[in-house]
Amino acid sequence: MTTAPSPRYTSAELRALAEKGAAEFGDAGPEEVLRWAADTFGSRFCVTSSMEDAVVAHLASRVQPGVDVVFLDTGYHFPETIGTRDAVAAVMDVNVISVTPRQTVAEQDAEYGPKLHDRDPDLCCALRKVAPLEEGLAGYDAWATGLRRDNGPTRAATPVVDWDAKRQKVKISPIATWTQDDLDAYVAEHGVLTNPLLTDGYPSIGCAPCTRRVKPGEDVRAGRWAGRGKTECGLHT
Repeated sequence: MTTAPSPRYTSAELRALAEKGAAEFGDAGPEEVLRWAADTFGSRFCVTSSMEDAVVAHLASRVQPGVDVVFLDTGYHFPETIGTRDAVAAVMDVNVISVTPRQTVAEQDAEYGPKLHDRDPDLCCALRKVAPLEEGLAGYDAWATGLRRDNGPTRAATPVVDWDAKRQKVKISPIATWTQDDLDAYVAEHGVLTNPLLTDGYPSIGCAPCTRRVKPGEDVRAGRWAGRGKTECGLHT
């Protein structure tokens, strides 16, 4: 038996689906919105994961076993993050796809000079995160993220379903309404893999050169690009 190919939508149709989904799933639970995404987009739906944890990947795999999980391998990750990616690929019913920048770190250093992340972190993120994501999402009509409204002020208004105008895709944040307690409870109940750095003072994990431990009382994202005005890498702006 041959599986029917997933439908391909025009940009106008995708935008209409995003608007319909936003109205229907305003504050819906993750299973409900992910079921809609799987039914609507099929193999043209994927999850993106930074491998802080595998919660959204786990949730999606329950409604769409073998779902694609796109991971941006920037070349600057902590070893623990790469280990989490490999563990997720080994034990979960997902298809992990590692997307890399067009240049290796050495090639980027040769063109832009060493430690671009220290001198121009926005450009470094653009080269090693934003551009690779554009390429990694090229074959999909919808993508899911792990954004939560309680991640900080810049994410407080995160919708569950949104229109990603920059990429012309439907963007889904299935756990947008969850708190840290909700996430911790799900991890405990289902034994979901998490990055060991989360219990070592890193509540928000990015590339190693631009991430430090968070001090008591600081915002959870205070360790990202510390000492700079930068708060986002550009993937969600």
